[in-house]
Amino acid sequence: MKKKILGAALGTCVHVSGLYHFLKLAETAGYETRLLGPAVSPQRLVNAIRDYKPDIAAVSYRLTPEVAKSLFADLKDLVKANNLPSLRFVFGGTPPTARAAEESGLFEKIFSGIEPLDKVKSYLYEIGDVKKEEAFPQDLAGRIHHKYPYPLIRHHFGRPTLEETTAGVKKIAESGILDVISLGPDQNAQEHFFHPREMNPSHDGAGGVPLREPHHLKTIYNASRCGNFPIMRCYSGTRDLAQWAEMSVNTIYNAWGAIPLCWYNVIDGRSKRTLAEAITENQQTMHWYAEKGIPVEVNESHQWSLRDAHDSLAVCMAFLAAYNAKKMGARHYVSQYMFNTPAGTSPQMDIAKMHAKNDLIESLQDENFTVFREVRAGIAHFSPHPETAKGQLAASAVVSLALKPHILHVVGFSEGDHAAFPEEIIESCNIIHGVLHNCLYGLPDMTKDMKVLERKNELIEEAKILLEALNHFGSTFGQDPWSHPKSLEAAIKKGLLDAPHFRGNPHLCGEITTRLIDGAWYAIDAQTGSVLKEKERVERLLKEKI
Repeated sequence: MKKKILGAALGTCVHVSGLYHFLKLAETAGYETRLLGPAVSPQRLVNAIRDYKPDIAAVSYRLTPEVAKSLFADLKDLVKANNLPSLRFVFGGTPPTARAAEESGLFEKIFSGIEPLDKVKSYLYEIGDVKKEEAFPQDLAGRIHHKYPYPLIRHHFGRPTLEETTAGVKKIAESGILDVISLGPDQNAQEHFFHPREMNPSHDGAGGVPLREPHHLKTIYNASRCGNFPIMRCYSGTRDLAQWAEMSVNTIYNAWGAIPLCWYNVIDGRSKRTLAEAITENQQTMHWYAEKGIPVEVNESHQWSLRDAHDSLAVCMAFLAAYNAKKMGARHYVSQYMFNTPAGTSPQMDIAKMHAKNDLIESLQDENFTVFREVRAGIAHFSPHPETAKGQLAASAVVSLALKPHILHVVGFSEGDHAAFPEEIIESCNIIHGVLHNCLYGLPDMTKDMKVLERKNELIEEAKILLEALNHFGSTFGQDPWSHPKSLEAAIKKGLLDAPHFRGNPHLCGEITTRLIDGAWYAIDAQTGSVLKEKERVERLLKEKI
């Protein structure tokens, strides 16, 4: 038998929108509901309670808190006089009326309008008969399908001690503010977890939580089993990726694996693996996740843009990342789009670049390969000034909605100065919920802008030229140069895949010059300063026509 909720806007309050939506939410959680409507006197509410016999009475009031106090006192007296002490009351209103409701002692749960939707859902499921896993699916695809078009909210978190991280995860989960907690281990753990003797203890806690044993992950996961039961994931490690994958799945039920294609080796100094060794191990880890039916994200394209790579190369690498994931057997692919990177990229050119990536990636979709779009702000563009950074966070989120994301990866406003504390994560996610409240529905389609379309089409054509050159150049290494580790390694050393920040690294090329022009990043002829089109660039490198 369904539990019942009776709703009423008390006194002379005529605002029933919030109450109506609360009852609709309750219906999806398995309750039977009845709405009495606006301007319901305490006596009428009590009469209806006696007639309907609800399990919960939901009361709203959004007018003057001083009047609210009087109404709550009258209602409390009537509840006592009518022998209804076991009835559960829940209240929704503004922060001032919520404080009056709290002072009355009548209500077991009070909502002031600042809570995220999942906080309300969590309450309904806690007191109802529906299992939590039905309210908050614990697999990525299920959680996306449960909420879309509202995107899942994700944030990374990892403090310098296990104790602080565990307590922070619990606080974040209890807030119900996000769906995905991405756990960030310190660099010692990422590189040396399975080789503890190689750790430098003076670096403990640098960049994240100092995980040293598998049970540390389990402890943190257990702390997250409250609130809206967020799903968890963990950074892949920069070495021993397959062992990291198995451990994270066994401890925190890693929601998806985020693995690079060409990174975490001598290219960026995060491990001593050669390029070919790293690509091979990275692909094997993708395959491991795919065999387990766990989604895969290939954390690749923005790594190039963070090194000031030109936009057409970033588009090419986004496609290659998805291509390799599909070849390794992944059925669900998380495609991450980092905006504001490199620095100075304009909103128009950002949208064009991301849509060029998306068009190429989604051309791979079929009945066996589904793409989930994930957007995020670029960490390097955040000001260390918190108020400025909050504006940047909101602005980047609005622009990124052009991709209609399934996941919105929030980068906390504090990240330009320090790694986020739980309170800052909660505040940052609340900013994003505010953006979504105003902009998720009815925002003009920014992808139809003529400059966006022109640049998107240009980038797709340029990326295809580079892909064709990679295929031609790497044909001596095997049947599929786009996924052959030696082919990709050779392309990086040759400079077909190159970035200015590679200069000085003996394992790479680093001869390319790029420049920001009108909000977009181009390859440049170092001698003349003119834009170097991809066809001419690759022909110079290969010294033959493409």
